[in-house]
Amino acid sequence: MINPVWLKTFVTLVDVGHFTRAADSLHMTQSGVSQQVKKLEEHLSVELLMREGKRFSLTDRGQTLYQEAKRLLESLNNLERKVMADPAYEGVVSIMSPGSVGLNLYPQLLDLQRSHKELILEYRFASNEDVEAAVLEDRIDFGLMTYPAKSLDVVSNQLAEEALLLVTPAEFSEVTWQNLLSLGLVDHPDGKHHTSLLLSANFEDFQHVGQIPKKAFSNQISLILEPVSRGIGFTVLPNYAVKAFAKQDLIRVHSMSNRVTEPLYLVQRKGRLQPNRVKHLMSEVYRSVGCKKEVS
Repeated sequence: MINPVWLKTFVTLVDVGHFTRAADSLHMTQSGVSQQVKKLEEHLSVELLMREGKRFSLTDRGQTLYQEAKRLLESLNNLERKVMADPAYEGVVSIMSPGSVGLNLYPQLLDLQRSHKELILEYRFASNEDVEAAVLEDRIDFGLMTYPAKSLDVVSNQLAEEALLLVTPAEFSEVTWQNLLSLGLVDHPDGKHHTSLLLSANFEDFQHVGQIPKKAFSNQISLILEPVSRGIGFTVLPNYAVKAFAKQDLIRVHSMSNRVTEPLYLVQRKGRLQPNRVKHLMSEVYRSVGCKKEVS
């Protein structure tokens, strides 16, 4: 393999056209330049220069080597710059989160992407379990979860707390245990968990979700409130999911005596070295949800 240092010396010599100036440019002695060019000729078993004192002219083989070596050295310089470069808003950032916070966060991150054309955002909605698995398997840069990761290889930092809200059709002005039983539950992937948390804190008669008839189910976060808006049942959802629903006039959010919140954590693989673009997106998430403050 050709020594790249010899190639650089040879290309510099040809560029400046003089041994003394080449030596000055490379911070070498003139004899050092001559020795490296000679070693290059011996390695290739060809004559590259026709020497004329401190000046020279290229042979045909020398001209060929110069052209190819110059392209190669430029390519190596570009490679070095690309590897060393760590721009703040260029490249792909992959994120996963539960649906509710995603409904609030994703549009804000899209505004950031629109301002930085080289930034590519990959955002997926997923369950807590899927988020943790993706972090562990290095399929995403970071994620959001509503409880701390179970694996010791995942770091969890609490960002905020999001209120759980009881939502009924708009005509329900007052909530009692009996009219909740009559209305029935619109379930969703986290429905049993959310309902248990909120109702157990506010209704003495509540023992388990199985007491309440199930009237509907949806796994699409943006559609869970659709059957509620049509009078089919009630549900319990995090604040962001409720605020994102377009038909606010067809639903009613009820204030509970005992407020219940759900924490939000930013999770990433332990020991992962994050590039600047990921660090900046994390900072945007912190700013958007507010670090360890309740989300209102």
